[in-house]
Amino acid sequence: MESVKERESANCSCGDVCALVSRRVFRVEGMDCAHESTPILSVLSALAGVGRAVPSYADSTLTVEFDPHAVTPERITQAISEAGFKACVDDRTAEALSYWERYGRVTATSISGLALAAGLIFQFFKVQPQIGMTFLLLSALSGGWYVVRRAWQALRHRQLEMNTLMATAAVGALIIGEWAEAASAMFLFSLAQLLEARSMDRARNAIRRLLDLSPKEATVRREDGETRLPVDRIMVGDVVVLRPGERVPVDGTVLEGSSSVNQAPITGESVPVAKTPGARVLAGSLNGRGMLEVRAEKPASDSSLARIIHLVENAQALRARSQTFIEQFARYYTPAMIAFALALVVAPPLLFGQPFSTWLYRGLVVLVIACPCALVISTPVSVVCGLTRAAREGILFKGGVYLEELGRIRTFFFDKTGTLTKGKPEVVHVQSFCDLPESELMRLAAALESRSEHPLAGAILEAAGENGVSDALPVPTFVQAVPGMGIRGKVNGGIYLLGNPTLFDNGSGLSGPQRATVEQWERKGATVVLIGIEKMPLGMVAIRDTAREEARVGLAELHLLGAKELTMLTGDNPETGKAIASQLPIDTVHAGLLPEDKVRLVREAVEKGKKVAMVGDGINDAPALALATVGVVMGAAGTDVALEAGDVALMGDDLRKLPFAVRLGRRTLRIIRFNVAFSLVTKALFLALATVGMATLWMGVAADMGASLLVIGNSMRLLWGSNGTKGRIHNTIEEGSPA
Repeated sequence: MESVKERESANCSCGDVCALVSRRVFRVEGMDCAHESTPILSVLSALAGVGRAVPSYADSTLTVEFDPHAVTPERITQAISEAGFKACVDDRTAEALSYWERYGRVTATSISGLALAAGLIFQFFKVQPQIGMTFLLLSALSGGWYVVRRAWQALRHRQLEMNTLMATAAVGALIIGEWAEAASAMFLFSLAQLLEARSMDRARNAIRRLLDLSPKEATVRREDGETRLPVDRIMVGDVVVLRPGERVPVDGTVLEGSSSVNQAPITGESVPVAKTPGARVLAGSLNGRGMLEVRAEKPASDSSLARIIHLVENAQALRARSQTFIEQFARYYTPAMIAFALALVVAPPLLFGQPFSTWLYRGLVVLVIACPCALVISTPVSVVCGLTRAAREGILFKGGVYLEELGRIRTFFFDKTGTLTKGKPEVVHVQSFCDLPESELMRLAAALESRSEHPLAGAILEAAGENGVSDALPVPTFVQAVPGMGIRGKVNGGIYLLGNPTLFDNGSGLSGPQRATVEQWERKGATVVLIGIEKMPLGMVAIRDTAREEARVGLAELHLLGAKELTMLTGDNPETGKAIASQLPIDTVHAGLLPEDKVRLVREAVEKGKKVAMVGDGINDAPALALATVGVVMGAAGTDVALEAGDVALMGDDLRKLPFAVRLGRRTLRIIRFNVAFSLVTKALFLALATVGMATLWMGVAADMGASLLVIGNSMRLLWGSNGTKGRIHNTIEEGSPA
């Protein structure tokens, strides 16, 4: 069975394009769905020097990779224009647009509506029929101005799309003398496209509001004093002065001051977080009542907020399974409908002697109804709204495919440390097994751990500092990691080992009383680290982490949502794993695992046909995250490694966001299915009515565009409502109410 990861790899068809040095974003007016982007992509694919082009219907932009030595952005813009669309480089301001570029569609639609009204009035009162027909012709021409241009460009590139169908129907109606019908159809279609564009703009504005979180200027303190600078001119190492109520311009570390900072736009946390010297702040956060001095750690272009915006804008490049299916279906659907309309026009007059004009009109109505806009747009709009809503809550999906897949998952694997536990273990007991003082034991342990990045290393170093044994630590040499067991290094001329019991001759180096002491602390939920020489431990350090309260709530919510299997994976010993699991609604515990063991368990579940989500911190679990159907990373705010490791990133450390993400995925799936079903049923109903002569051109346009507007409105419901991660979950669990 093809996995999500395989589909992701297959979607990268850039080949040598990956070596191209330029990438530009073009804003394309009116590109709202895949059916409209097809002619553009066809033109660009034939243009020398252009590589991959990725459309984003969320903001009507096209990201193009190209060789600047072979083609210029101006030539790409010209090529897009040849496909019938207005395009400009994304950094072009609204003031630079001409009147017609900004208001052309509104003007053309208004002229069409007024001319149609005048023409119908003349026709109704049966006076000056020539003037009435002139108004109707003007209405059809102005309403069809954009339609005919795009239809012609599509035909030039051998493309069949909705503008082609509409233009054909209108021209046919004019030929058979149905001028009022042609004018009505063109006006309604132009009006509907205008309303559709406005509706899409509402969804796009949700993403654009993310951009507003970043201030344009900030106060920077340098040697010559304080000065206001554009955010993009702030350099790494600059000291930024944040006054009360100002937004943080860049990621950085607090140097002076204390305040509470609202990080909700980035992490989804509703409660402001206290910030004191040494604490990290994230771009886009809102400073409270205190004043802070922050040292910039990254440029604005590489901040957490910038990465969020980048991920949301590019998430459509990896399309959801239903979106891919619908687009493939539409490729066959449109030619099939044209063939059906042609048969409807030709067969009855030839075979049964029916009036040609009657069946020609019915065939034209079928062409109008056959427009697949509502069907094609049903999935991407839902995905865009779902991705944007998730970003508001501090949840980033790297593609619509993962939003859809997460809604289907019933099996969840969790790393323990930092995911189910607080990730801040503390030393709770130190014991020497020999004449070596406990303070010296801690000094040796701290010396070795000073070269380690393991989560437990921080606990030992912190405890050594608190007990005053961290001063003048000996410098270890030849430090070597022993995967899944510990580390080995040379300290003061001697070789020492630090790790779990298996590091010491698979545990046989422990005496009976020593083993009993170790097991006693393991039953209490502590991780026991032994320090000693080859085959002989000299003492032990017991380190204990506690389960997160929000993890208990989040796991319980997953059970209520129908999760069939919640499994904890840990490298700790079984006793410690069981002790932590006893505090949580975990179904299964796998302990004493090496990194390859986690990968093996995930692989076995996937090979059994299960859809698996692996949840971890993104650092030690990268192989398992990559192998799972969906890899979920916790605490990804400001962490480059974590953001890159997973398919879904929870920007905060709150595991309650995972059930919300699952519910959002399921809701998105339900809305997509309704949209598709509604579009198909509407098409089928009006095709049947058109075949028997009970539908007119304007009715067909109203039905098709009405379906499109309803699909957009239904999808936009994903942007609304409470996040469901606060209060409701607690009430559900405490009161035992159903999910």
